[in-house]
Amino acid sequence: MDAPDYFHFFGLDPRLTLDPADLENRFYRLSRQLHPDRHAQAPPAERERSLEASATLNDAYRTLRDPVARAEYLLKRQGFEPTKEVPAELLDEVFELNLALEELRAGNASVRPRLEAARDRFRALLAESDAALERLFAACDQAPGPATLGPIRAALNRRKYISNLVQQVESESSS
Repeated sequence: MDAPDYFHFFGLDPRLTLDPADLENRFYRLSRQLHPDRHAQAPPAERERSLEASATLNDAYRTLRDPVARAEYLLKRQGFEPTKEVPAELLDEVFELNLALEELRAGNASVRPRLEAARDRFRALLAESDAALERLFAACDQAPGPATLGPIRAALNRRKYISNLVQQVESESSS
């Protein structure tokens, strides 16, 4: 059985930019219709369908309300698998970051200002990535296809990598 199409499930066209309020309204409307309690007295097969539909609804909503998860989902449905390449322009910064983290783990607290500066830089890069993704999403919605999805995949890869760096610095800095 094919995986459900989350956009179709919500009655939406596959788009990267969605109105969050509209999505939330659709979610609550469908929740009321599909909730298993409404089907408590139904035959077992219908109760099972209700449970499955309710689970799908929750998964779909969780995916579609998050712009990054939505984009990853749409890319995967279009045959674009995620990449895990290190963005070349970040290699030097990542090398420096890893050295500073190793020093911190070894007990050298004097690297904390460097780590805080790196964290702030990566947070700024994350904000830039989110803004770039918004522009790419709009362009893709205007002209969907491989020519617009490829750059989105690269931007998502870069964003995920930067997000992981921010999390790593925050985790190590708070230890």
